[in-house]
Parts: sequence; structure tokens; C-alpha cells
Amino acid sequence: MSSFPVREVGVEVPASTANLGSGFDALGMALSLHDKVHARVTDGPVGSATVSVTGQGAGSLPADERHLVVRVVHDTLSELGFPEPPALDLRCENNIPHSRGLGSSAAAIVAGVALAHGLAGIDLRATENAERALHLAAVREGHADNVAASLLGDFVLAWRESGRFRAVSVPVHPDVAPVAFVPQAESATHLTRGLLPEQVPHADAAFAAGRSALAVHALTRDPSLLLAATDDRLHQDYREPAWPETVALVRGLRSEGIAAAVSGAGPTVLALPVKNVDVRDLVPSGFAVLDLPVDREGVRTRVEA
Repeated sequence: MSSFPVREVGVEVPASTANLGSGFDALGMALSLHDKVHARVTDGPVGSATVSVTGQGAGSLPADERHLVVRVVHDTLSELGFPEPPALDLRCENNIPHSRGLGSSAAAIVAGVALAHGLAGIDLRATENAERALHLAAVREGHADNVAASLLGDFVLAWRESGRFRAVSVPVHPDVAPVAFVPQAESATHLTRGLLPEQVPHADAAFAAGRSALAVHALTRDPSLLLAATDDRLHQDYREPAWPETVALVRGLRSEGIAAAVSGAGPTVLALPVKNVDVRDLVPSGFAVLDLPVDREGVRTRVEA
């Protein structure tokens, strides 16, 4: 059996929404829908794993060391100075819809990074450790907005500097009450990214910069500005061929004065009404409605043995 400071760790990871309009690959927010993962070091063969999954992805995800969380645990432990991957027993309770734009892959990556830190006996809340964890997760995901939200909680601003992924978390105004409209259709991020042009008009880039800056103020100080702040010319219209019903719902909500945007790569729609505003009657059939308050904490780690 591999020697690790900790043998058994559990994590709870929030869903996330990204972009929030024009904040492409830069803005994200944690939502109160959680995947729960428990890892235990066993005396099995080095690098092996047994995985059980309930909820989203049950029956379709790998049940061995090919599982994404296991691979991230092993890779992160190697970065932390544990080159021999442990044998693991992994139990996953998946509540975040897969391939819907709610950060399911980011949550899996953050779960793996957090589990590895827990098994290594490293406090993920210490600033230096959190910064390293963010970078490792973002490198794996390819961008930092979703993983930063799941790791840090609340509303995040993400960027890359000197080759390192960085992010800060700031509190969302208490009147903001996120609602997700989740269709049955799935979406692959790499395919919808392929619809985006390599260049955009300068006027659209300037528009995106202004609205992204306004989004920071609207989400943290003045939610009455959210409708204007979540407007976009940078990516949503280009992705319309992939999910026309999603873009139509965004436009319909906005025409009623409700701040709305495509969540991440879609096809989920994120609405940001203020509290006590009911938007359910504005949603067509085919979309599940989820009230998802902002998650203020980010990933939680429980050392169990």
C-alpha cells in the first residue's frame, strides 16, 4: 500500500457558470449544485482504481483508472511530489448535468485536484496552495473561469499572466438570484468553440470590454444594471447554429427585461433576476428550471482518515 499522509478524503464541488455575457474565459460564478466525491487509498495495484458513480453519467463513465477524477488525482499528486500513483477506491455522486454548460468537467477536475491535496495533507485554503491548485486545474481545463469558480466560490475574475492562470473571488450582491434553464440536449465545448471566429470587429471587442467591466459592478454592487451588463456581441450569436432554442430563450428573457446569457458553452441559459422575481412563466417546454443560489465557499474538503 502506498504511503500517504491521509488515506481517505471527501470533497464537495459546486457547479459553475462562465462568461456571464461578454466575459468570455474571464468571468465565472459558483452555483449551489454539487458533485460529491470520496476517495480512499487501497492496497490494490499501483495506479489502479475502482470507481462507482451515481447520478449524472452513471453507467457511461469509466469505472477504473481512466475516470477523469482518478487521472487528475494521480497527475496532481505527481506535481505535489508523490510520483507513485496510489490505488484508489472512488465513489462519485454526480448532480451537475453533463455537457450542459454548468461546469461538470471543471468540477471533476477541481475534485481531483482537491482530493490530491487532501491525500497529501496539504491545506488547499492556504494562499500559495490555492494559487497552485488553480493553475493545475486551469491547465487541465484549458481556461480558468469555471475551475476558479468551483475552487474559490462566489464570483470570479480570471486571467493569465506570465504563463500562469490567476483568479480572484469577490462576493456577489445578495439580491442576485441565479436561475438555470437546462435543456435535454448536450453540447461539447470544443465543438461550439469551433464556431467562433479567429477575429472580431474592433467595435465588438470594445463593447465586450465595457460590458464585462460593468458586469463586475452589477454583480457585486448594483444588480439593476445586470441586463445591460450581460449583453454580448463576442460569442453567443456565433454559436446560435449549435443551439438556436437556447439563443432564442436568451433573447426572449432579455426582451422581458430579465438579464440572461448562455451559460458557458451552452446549451443551458442562465438568468439573473433579482430576488422575488419569478421567471418560470417565460420559459418554453423542454427546459428544466433550476434555482441555483450563488455558492459562497467553493470546494469543501473533508479529511476522513
